[in-house]
Amino acid sequence: MDPSRTRSLTRGAPVAVLACAAVLLGGCSEPAAPAKKDTATTRATLPMAAEDLQNRYQKVIKEVLPSVVQIQASHDLGSGVVYDEQGHIVTNAHVVGPEKTFQVTTANSEEPLRAALVYSYPEQDLAVIKLDRVPPGLKPAAFGDSEKVAVGQIVLAMGSPLGLSSSVTQGIVSATGRTVSEGDAGGGTGATIANMVQTSAAINPGNSGGALVNLDGQVIGIPTLAAADPVLGGSAAPGIGFAIPASMVRTVADQIVRTGKVVDSGRAALGITARTVVDDLYHPAGAAVVTVTPGGPADKAGLRPGDVITRLGGDKVATTTSLSEALAGAKPGQRTTVTFLRDDQERTAEVALGEQ
Repeated sequence: MDPSRTRSLTRGAPVAVLACAAVLLGGCSEPAAPAKKDTATTRATLPMAAEDLQNRYQKVIKEVLPSVVQIQASHDLGSGVVYDEQGHIVTNAHVVGPEKTFQVTTANSEEPLRAALVYSYPEQDLAVIKLDRVPPGLKPAAFGDSEKVAVGQIVLAMGSPLGLSSSVTQGIVSATGRTVSEGDAGGGTGATIANMVQTSAAINPGNSGGALVNLDGQVIGIPTLAAADPVLGGSAAPGIGFAIPASMVRTVADQIVRTGKVVDSGRAALGITARTVVDDLYHPAGAAVVTVTPGGPADKAGLRPGDVITRLGGDKVATTTSLSEALAGAKPGQRTTVTFLRDDQERTAEVALGEQ
């Protein structure tokens, strides 16, 4: 498992002081009384509002945390979310890695339960495992609507960070629609994932595969990784985490539960393997085609090994990662143009994208 996976408004005080001074300098004692009343009302309201929010947090945690489990592989540890009453659990592909069996600790089990891999889909960094025995009271989580996730929405991240099971952190949705390439070092899958939810809730090693939950008690995403700060030597950047949206989780998990594999990924593909090439100054200069799938989209468009792709549609391609990101924003069947270099000459070809 990849370890990376994972102000007070002080200027308001002088304004308040100036406002009071203005009232006093006016020499009117009568208008001061309502101000004191408003202040008293505010002081009474604020604790009540804070208590209401706290109660809502606790209600959501009580409802959802029993649906979040800890997954122990032979060397790695992560989290998972109970998907249905049959004992299916959805998690990250990088949590399960190459292994086939796992120890799962649920909220209602005193001892770890055995689970087996159903299918792993590294391209979207999702996997489904299934408990050998379903314990009494196993509670599936409720998944929300990704289209309703909004920036500023309060969310809770639930999982087992650093092995601390049933832990909860709090933050907001910082952004939506992020395309993130997670890398393949340290156990990652190297997936490029579109439409991820960015959150300020703390995401630490062990949170991967857990639940990002809104205040309606719905899972809106699966926490997958934290941003890495190159200035800090690649360590996790505080307050910048990413979760796979619930819509994609359901799309992939439903297919795995129903058919035992992913049969319709919804991910666009060119049908090639590629590597990044650099120019004379060692700057990334494109994605060189290494192999072309016979009969695939690139083959039909006339691309061949040795071509260097520099643009896909309107997106500049400097690396294999940027090519993956451009494809992540496209759909299978979509027609677009590929700009590439062949024998130092720029060419273009129209391509109908396939499916990964």
